[in-house]
Amino acid sequence: MKKTKIGIIGIGNVGAHVLYTLALQGLAQEFLLIDIDEKKAGADLQDVFDCAMYLPHPVRMSVGTFSDLKDCDIIVYSVGKIDLLRQGHNRLTELNFNIPAAIENARKIKESGFTGILINISNPCDIVTRELANRLGLPKGHVFGTGTGLDTARLVASLSKRTGIDAKSITAYMLGEHGNDQFTPWSCVSFHGRPLADWAKTDARFRFDLQEAEHAAVEGGWKVYYGKFRTEYAIAMTAARAVHAVLFDENRILPVSFELDGEYGESGIFAGVPAIVGQKGVKQVVELPLREEEKERFHVCCEGIRRNIGYAQELYS
Repeated sequence: MKKTKIGIIGIGNVGAHVLYTLALQGLAQEFLLIDIDEKKAGADLQDVFDCAMYLPHPVRMSVGTFSDLKDCDIIVYSVGKIDLLRQGHNRLTELNFNIPAAIENARKIKESGFTGILINISNPCDIVTRELANRLGLPKGHVFGTGTGLDTARLVASLSKRTGIDAKSITAYMLGEHGNDQFTPWSCVSFHGRPLADWAKTDARFRFDLQEAEHAAVEGGWKVYYGKFRTEYAIAMTAARAVHAVLFDENRILPVSFELDGEYGESGIFAGVPAIVGQKGVKQVVELPLREEEKERFHVCCEGIRRNIGYAQELYS
C-alpha cells in the first residue's frame, strides 16, 4: 500500500492540534512538521509520539525543512501569529504578518517540487488561500482553504442546540468571507430535507430569531478567542475533515474557500462556498439556489474581499 505523507507548516496551537487530530484518526503513516521554532515543533512531535501505543497504527513523525515537502500528498498550511488578533475584532489584523509569510513560503513550497493538495487555515483565509494558489501554480482545485467550514460547523451546532435536532441531520451553510461579513442563506437551511420555513409553520422550536442565530455563528470564534486567546480544537477538526475527503476521494460537499469563476455571479476571488471535495481537491463549486436578497448579501461580502485583496496588494506588490 502507498503510504500517505502529510506536511504541516506552522506548528502553533492550531498546527499542533491538526497533527494530533490527524494522527488520532489514523489518516497518515508519516507526518512532516515545519516551523521557524524547531524546538516547539519537536516538543509537539514528542508529545504526540508519546501516545503511539494508543494510535490506530504506527506513524513516523519528523521535524524537517521545506525541501522535504516534495513527496507529501497533502500540506496543511497553518502559519500565523494569533496574538495579533488582540489588536482588533477582525481577522484582517493577521494580514500584515500572514501575507508576507505566504509569499515567502509559497516560493519555498514551489521550489521543493510539491505537486499535491494544499489546505490553508491561515487568516484572513480567503486572501491567504488566493495568494498561495496564485504563487504555487498548481492545477485548479489543488489549493483551497477551510474558509467558512468552521463557521458552518458553529452555525449547525447552534441550530442543533436551539431545535434539539442532531447536527448530522441539519443542512446549513455560512457563505462569503471567513470573517465578520459572512452570512447564512436561510432559504437553504433544512432539517433532514425539510426546509426550516416549513418546520416553523407547525413547530415552535424552529421559530427562533434568525439574525441572532447568524450572529452567534459569526461571533463564535471571537467568544472562544477572548476566553483563552486562541482557537484550536474545532479548526483542527475542520481541517481534518477536509483531509479525510481528499484522501478517500469522498466527493463530499464541504464549505471551503475556493476561487469563483462565474459561480454566484462572481469571479477572480476566493470565498467560502459549498464545493465537492475529493482526491484532486475541489472538483466543483456547488451553487445554492439563493434568493435575490441573499445574492445581494453574497455580492456585498465579495466586494469586501476585493477591497481586502487590494489592501494586501498595495502593501506587498
